[in-house]
Amino acid sequence: MTLPRLVSALVVMLFLQATAMHATEIASCTFTTFSAPAGYTFWQINGVGDDGTVVGQLLDNKTGQYVGFSYSSSGVFTEYTAPKSMMTWFYGENASGTTAGYYQDIKYPGHLHGLLLQGKEMTEVNYPGADNTWVFDINQVGGMAGSFSKNPASTKGFVYTNGEYTTLAYPKAQVTWPYALNDNGAVVGSYASDAFTNGFLWENGKFTTINLPGAKYGTVLSGINNSGVIVGDSFDADVGHGFIYENGTFEKIEYSGAKFATAGGINNNGLISGQIYFTLGDTLGYTAVCK
Repeated sequence: MTLPRLVSALVVMLFLQATAMHATEIASCTFTTFSAPAGYTFWQINGVGDDGTVVGQLLDNKTGQYVGFSYSSSGVFTEYTAPKSMMTWFYGENASGTTAGYYQDIKYPGHLHGLLLQGKEMTEVNYPGADNTWVFDINQVGGMAGSFSKNPASTKGFVYTNGEYTTLAYPKAQVTWPYALNDNGAVVGSYASDAFTNGFLWENGKFTTINLPGAKYGTVLSGINNSGVIVGDSFDADVGHGFIYENGTFEKIEYSGAKFATAGGINNNGLISGQIYFTLGDTLGYTAVCK
């Protein structure tokens, strides 16, 4: 099983030729960076809770397995592997400290199961009748956003609110990935039917496509807060660009001296989480306040 969002795109980008950057304003950001704990490499940095806790995936350098992690605002890492699992991924966290993610079980062939982790208590989430379930985010009122597949040819999204699932499938798209939702029920993510990935906002039952202008290889929307501020990533040749989208305007996130920086999430205080790439194997995590 592969990660659905940034990693596959980053691997593809290594084989492409560089192109000129497009004229989009650069956000003014104050960064706080952090390194992976000893024995691990950052694989993907995703959401950030309202208390500043960052979640994502680490690669265990010894075993080659992925483990979920949380990194507190006080600088404490906690690694987590779901029971009877091969791999575990964390994607989002709400204001109450509930973490959303998924894991691959140890059976052959393996299946993916969504999870919610509150303290040490894990709850498994499986979309009815699906072979695989991904849970990417949970909001403060208990709503979830994720994806499911019942066959290899199609992956659809869902939101779960008030005890009911609503399917999110962009028309004619082969895959729909809802990555984040806010407390107002607005959802962001991506969809694709070919090699090009499009960002989307789903609100009041309607899809709106949102792509960074000039993004040659696609756009992914990874986070949205209660103020409607969106963060995401676009891909040009061998680099990615994290960005902020607000009131119809894009601003790129750049870190001085780095090849590029990606955006994994944004909380209700405007704090952004993400990853800074110097090379593919040399990265830092970050939180940032941007103006």
